[in-house]
Amino acid sequence: MPRRRRLRKIVAPPSFKGYKPYGHRRRNTDSIELNYEEYEAIKLADYDLMNHAEASVLMGVSRATFARIYETARRKIAAAFVECKEIKTVFGNATLQGNWYHCVACNARFTIPNMTDKAECPMCKKDKIEPIKTAEE
Repeated sequence: MPRRRRLRKIVAPPSFKGYKPYGHRRRNTDSIELNYEEYEAIKLADYDLMNHAEASVLMGVSRATFARIYETARRKIAAAFVECKEIKTVFGNATLQGNWYHCVACNARFTIPNMTDKAECPMCKKDKIEPIKTAEE
């Protein structure tokens, strides 16, 4: 029996739900699911320019596990580009640092600082917010 997978630490969820290809003629209903931990690996390695050892410490996994997550993310993104498929973000095997919320009105994702008592969206100031569920809940 394999060991239970440890949850990967995610600093912030992606600020988008997905991407669609633009300008292709055929109607492709297939999509590729990019997990939050794969998004985080791409962000840390390619956007924040961290090496795999530094990024693996932030995500709470081994360097080899980080490399596997990163490779899977790269392959999914490449397949989506070549095959003109939509990319959708899904929670996957992750845990968010802090309490994150989603605004139903404007689709923003944010945390509520401990200093404020109001539970409202910082972008549109509406109170139609929902907590983002973690894999533990």
